[in-house]
Amino acid sequence: MSLSEFGLIQRFFAQQSLKSPHNQLGVGDDCALLEIPAGYQLAVTTDTMVENVHFFAGADPRQLGHKLLAVNLSDLASMGAEPFAVTLALTLPKVDEVWLSQFSQGFLDLAQQYTVDLIGGDTTKGYLTLTVQALGLVPKGLAMKRSAAKPGDFVYVTGCLGDAGLGLKIEQGYQCLSPDQALQQFHQPLPCVEQGLALRGIANACIDISDGLAADLGHILEKSAVGAAIDVDALPLSAAVKGYIAETGDWQMPLTAGDDYQLCFTVSPDKVKDLTIACWQIGKIEQQPGLRVLRSGKFQTLEVQGFEHFS
Repeated sequence: MSLSEFGLIQRFFAQQSLKSPHNQLGVGDDCALLEIPAGYQLAVTTDTMVENVHFFAGADPRQLGHKLLAVNLSDLASMGAEPFAVTLALTLPKVDEVWLSQFSQGFLDLAQQYTVDLIGGDTTKGYLTLTVQALGLVPKGLAMKRSAAKPGDFVYVTGCLGDAGLGLKIEQGYQCLSPDQALQQFHQPLPCVEQGLALRGIANACIDISDGLAADLGHILEKSAVGAAIDVDALPLSAAVKGYIAETGDWQMPLTAGDDYQLCFTVSPDKVKDLTIACWQIGKIEQQPGLRVLRSGKFQTLEVQGFEHFS
């Protein structure tokens, strides 16, 4: 006999006990109840993943559960918000208990790693669509916004770029001698939660790299009404990505491929000494609007800016 909606929720998603003191009531009532401490702001983000748009049909459900939560925690990290609760909405073509068991395990394992409580959500029938709303807390006045970059700021990233893009190409048939890191980053990225918290009060502007460095840095430039020059030769790249570029000549891939979920942020020169996380300086914010890309000492034009729905 097939599980009912409420039986599905109870079996796979309601067994996690609340761990955060900010969550007073979770799964099981019409609403969750949250306690927001004095002096803090609530950061809220929502992301949806749709089969054959954000992930392949037949994708590993455990990896899918992990990634669904990771991309939302990454958004909170980019604003310096500490995650504490999420809601989950599932649209499923059918009740597949094996799939649900693996999906929920991947999701809840990552939630436990960051002490995040699943406090509610919804289940419906239809094409496979997965939605998470994530909640985080940030001290008032310390949220990092896209609109705060200043001319003279240095531009940094927290880790290697292009691995997820290479992972996608591997899934599509590209032959890579050392595919493990790229596939791991594509299927199971780790959000930069600790790095985001460490950047509070140091970084001016910050964004997570979900749609590609050029596109996401472009959002900072637009919101801050500034420009930037970045040096392609300064980008942190894995050996596999360097090998891909050497073989194909596609030097733009690390700039335009999405799903890396590293942080891109700007820091005033006087605060560089306060940085305590591993990061790489890749450029500088300029007064003149627009993104300039330096490669081998010459400025280049980007042909593709990054992923965008409805483009």
